[in-house]
Amino acid sequence: MILIKNARLVNRGSITETDILIEKGRISKIAKQITMPNARLLDAKGNFVLPGIIDDQVHFREPGLTHKATIATESRAAVAGGVTSFMEMPNVNPTTTTQTLLTEKYQIGANSSLANYSFYMGVTNDNYDEVMRTNAENVCGLKIFMGSSTGNMLVDSPSTLERIFANTNMLIATHCEDEHTVVSNNEKFRKKYGDENLTAAFHPRIRNVEACYLSSSMAVAMAKKLGTRLHVLHISTKDELDLFDNSLPLAEKRITAEVCVHHLFFHSGNYARLGNQIKCNPAIKSAHHRNALLPALLDNRLDVVATDHAPHTWEEKSQHYLKAPAGLPLIQHTLNLMLEFYHEGRISMERIVEKMCHAPAIAYRVKDRGFADEGCWADLVILDPNQHWSVSKENIMYKCGWSPLEGHRFKGQILTTIVSGHVAWHDGKLDDSKGGERLLFNI
Repeated sequence: MILIKNARLVNRGSITETDILIEKGRISKIAKQITMPNARLLDAKGNFVLPGIIDDQVHFREPGLTHKATIATESRAAVAGGVTSFMEMPNVNPTTTTQTLLTEKYQIGANSSLANYSFYMGVTNDNYDEVMRTNAENVCGLKIFMGSSTGNMLVDSPSTLERIFANTNMLIATHCEDEHTVVSNNEKFRKKYGDENLTAAFHPRIRNVEACYLSSSMAVAMAKKLGTRLHVLHISTKDELDLFDNSLPLAEKRITAEVCVHHLFFHSGNYARLGNQIKCNPAIKSAHHRNALLPALLDNRLDVVATDHAPHTWEEKSQHYLKAPAGLPLIQHTLNLMLEFYHEGRISMERIVEKMCHAPAIAYRVKDRGFADEGCWADLVILDPNQHWSVSKENIMYKCGWSPLEGHRFKGQILTTIVSGHVAWHDGKLDDSKGGERLLFNI
C-alpha cells in the first residue's frame, strides 16, 4: 500500500491538488485528504504527478542484438525517464515473425523487464497465416515495414499488404518510406559525390520527403479503402500532415499518426555537430519540416508522441555514414525533451500527458492504463518541473552508454516512477525486486 500526498495530479486535461492511494497495484482512491497509517508515504511536495508514459515504439534489441541493448537494460532506462509501459518492435534476430518467437520474446519480458511490456508481431511478405493467429487481447499490434530499415523486414508485395489490411482487426503500425525512391536517391548521390564524400548531412536528401509521402499516402489510402486500424509511425515531414484527420475524437479514429521526440527537437542543421548520432529512419529533416510538427500535434493531426528508441554501440555509429546503422537512444530523456517545449510555453503539461499517456492508451486500446483514474493500474510519475540537471556519461542508463544529448542541460527531474504499484525508481535509484506486467488490450 502506497499513499502519495500533496500531489498536483495531471489527468484528463486538468491539474488537481490531491492525495492518491495505491492498493494491490492499482489506484484505489483519489481525494483531497487521505489518511492511511500503514501505507508507505511518498510526499510529492506539490510537484506534478502524471500517469506513466506509454511509448508505442521502441527497439530493445533482444534477442540476438544484445551487444547493443537488452530488454532489461533499456526498460530500466525507460523507468528512469518516466516511461512505465513500452511496445517493442520485431526487427531483432531472429525477427519476431512466428507465434513461437513471439511467445519466447514475451517470456524474456516477463523475466527481465522493469516496465510493463508488449511486443509487436512482425509481418513479412510470406507469413500471413502466422500473423492471423495473433491474439489481439494480449499483443499490441502488427508491425509492417513499408520501407526497409534495420532488420531486413521490408514488405513490398502489394497483394500481401492488401490482404493483411483487409483481414485483420488488429492495429497495424507502419514504417512508411518508399523503397524505390530511397534506393534511387542512394545510387544517385553515391554516383555524383562518391561514397567517401557522403556524410549524415545527406541522409534527409536520400531518405527524402517524397519517399515518406509516397509510402504514407499509400498506406492511408489503403486503410481508408479497407477500413483498417492504421497507425503511421514517426511522421517527419510537413507534407504528410494533411493525410491525417483532426475532425474526430481519437477514440473514433481508424487512422492515427505518431511523432517522435527527435523529429520534434532536432533538425537537419544539427548533422554538422552530431553526424551519425542522429542518423535515423525516417531522417531528421529541415527546420521547415520540424517546425510544422508540434503545431500538428497540438491540433490533433498527430495523435501520439513516442521515441523510436533504437540504440547502437558507439563503435557502430562511428563508422562511415554509409555503414553506420540508423537509430538513436532516447527513452530515458523523452519526457525531458517534451518539457523543453513546456518551459518555452509551447505546450501545456496537460497536453503532454494527453499525447504521451492518454493517446497511446486510447489508440491501442490499452486496458486500465494511460490514465490516473481510480481502478486503473498505478503507473505514475512524480515530476519536479524546475530542477536542473545535465546529461552525462555518468547518468546515461542505456547499455550503449551514449546519447546525442550529452552535455545538454534539462529543466525538470523525474523523482519517482511507479510501475503497476511498485516503486521502481525513487531518488535516483532503481528497485528491480518486482518486474512490470504484460499489457492487455480491449478488443
